[in-house]
Amino acid sequence: MSEGAESGQPPLPVFGPEEKVCGNCKLWAAHSLDHRGWVGVCRLQPERGLFPPSAPFCNKFLRRGVAAKVAEETARRERSVRGVGPVVRRRERDPNEVVDLEGLELNMTRAELMELIREAVGEGGEAPLANKWEGGTLKLVPGKPDVQGKDIPIDTFFHKIVMVRDKLRVMEQKLNAHPKLSDAEKVEMQSYITRIYGSLTSFNLLFRDKEDFFVGSKSED
Repeated sequence: MSEGAESGQPPLPVFGPEEKVCGNCKLWAAHSLDHRGWVGVCRLQPERGLFPPSAPFCNKFLRRGVAAKVAEETARRERSVRGVGPVVRRRERDPNEVVDLEGLELNMTRAELMELIREAVGEGGEAPLANKWEGGTLKLVPGKPDVQGKDIPIDTFFHKIVMVRDKLRVMEQKLNAHPKLSDAEKVEMQSYITRIYGSLTSFNLLFRDKEDFFVGSKSED
């Protein structure tokens, strides 16, 4: 985009690191200018067409500059999980090697591509329960003394919460990829999903890892 700036085009907008917009996601790539200013495409969801970087990000958000960490973690896991069978030698790949995505006219590094694949297949399994709740019990105490209460294993309850979260993420992904919805309609419906996430933030204390938390809008956090 520096070439565009040199040719007299306005510079790309810059967003603060805390702003939850597609312009802070490495999946968004600038394409051209229209009446909205700079517009670009999502590398993971090209069917969305062109949209501005100020659009709110979805659950596939990947902050810029994390590819190196992903490559390091991938290498660490490959070293720690080695089989006892014959060793197959393979050519080492540079994680910063640029991979050409034919037809999309977009380039990304090999580490970024592998990160997208892991995101798409949901590598990593279910979110882990916080250690302090393992083996615990959720007690439902009725308001009437003559009604028996109920004990629910926290693991079972937590599994239901994770299922709700995952279903919301699938719904969000399908919404963003819907071919018949306009950008304005997608943004409006995304705002409702964000409010749902905000209503569920009370359950964040069950999750062990912060990256698995429900995240709502700033006014609802």
